Amino acid sequence: MSENTQSPRKPRVAVVFGGRSSEHAISVVTAGAVLSAIDRDKYDVLPIGITTDGRWALTADAPERMAIADRALPNVADLAESEQGAVVLSVDPASREVVLTEPGNVPRALGEVDVVFPMLHGPYGEDGTLQGLLELSGVPYVGAGVLASAVGQDKEYMKRVFTSFGLPVGPYEVIRPREWEQNPAAARKKIVEFAADHGWPLFVKPARGGSSMGITKVDDLSGLDEAIEEARRHDPKIIVEALLRGREIECGVLEFEDGPRASVPAEIPPVTDHDFYDFEAKYIDSASGIVPAPIGDEATAEIQRLAVAAYEAVSCEGLVRADFFLTEDGEFVINEINTMPGFTPISMYPRMWQESGVSYPELVDRLIQAALTRSTGLR
Repeated sequence: MSENTQSPRKPRVAVVFGGRSSEHAISVVTAGAVLSAIDRDKYDVLPIGITTDGRWALTADAPERMAIADRALPNVADLAESEQGAVVLSVDPASREVVLTEPGNVPRALGEVDVVFPMLHGPYGEDGTLQGLLELSGVPYVGAGVLASAVGQDKEYMKRVFTSFGLPVGPYEVIRPREWEQNPAAARKKIVEFAADHGWPLFVKPARGGSSMGITKVDDLSGLDEAIEEARRHDPKIIVEALLRGREIECGVLEFEDGPRASVPAEIPPVTDHDFYDFEAKYIDSASGIVPAPIGDEATAEIQRLAVAAYEAVSCEGLVRADFFLTEDGEFVINEINTMPGFTPISMYPRMWQESGVSYPELVDRLIQAALTRSTGLR
């Protein structure tokens, strides 16, 4: 072998985070944890943050600056290396080159990217939009494709798909933007009739949101309008769900070489200082789940079966966290899935896999390796 022979370069992983959704800060926190876990002897890493106004910025590789500190949430603007520089990904599938452009300067090539780890939550990232861009660019990426991401983000269509595959869902009603804008009285009447059938309290949610943001538990008619407006601050389309009495149980699904497998489940215990498992309980007050969930072997096997069935029904790839209610009569009802669940140090998805024998670094590595073996396009 020649002394000048160069060893193959390491695969380059672009970790993309932040974004334009209301889950911007949680995306930053999640990315910080992933950046800390990526094996730098095995991969080169390029951190790219998307600001709240949509600018792609080259950011510092500084996971320690990406955590929640003293209840203060991090943001991409504080991590960006330039206030105006923009990272551009070519949409030419023959080139995976990433370029940094800055006013008054010659564009600077940042090198090729082999795979993208999109740590974005919510619209403009987890909903198929970024996945579509990466498909056009010919760059493999971690997680669900365009269709599964879009369905997994929209609670209405997610439930419709689950129903078509025979998976049990709870009662719900959808108020579309035009309904509320053109005839709010009729839309309100629709919800009141739903409450008459299923009882109060109800949960009013953005149809395409996450991290429990914009969700209100409504105990009676007096709080309905305020709850609708709060949900519509995050999404003009809202979904109203009936209260399901039971235990909140979650289960992770991960892609292995022989197909998707389910983790041990976790239980989210009732929170005492919050009406439900909301944003503050999840990320600020660090409400802790019970892993594994104490539900017995038979129920564990059933939720694992249902979690994989939900993964397959939506045509997911890579990973999913499936959230269920275990009702008082012993039946599981699926609430929703997350195609890019949180990866913060206290997030349930990594904790469930840790308990299942897959460490955090191994989990990150498996997701990257699975993405590197997939092609873009129809598959």
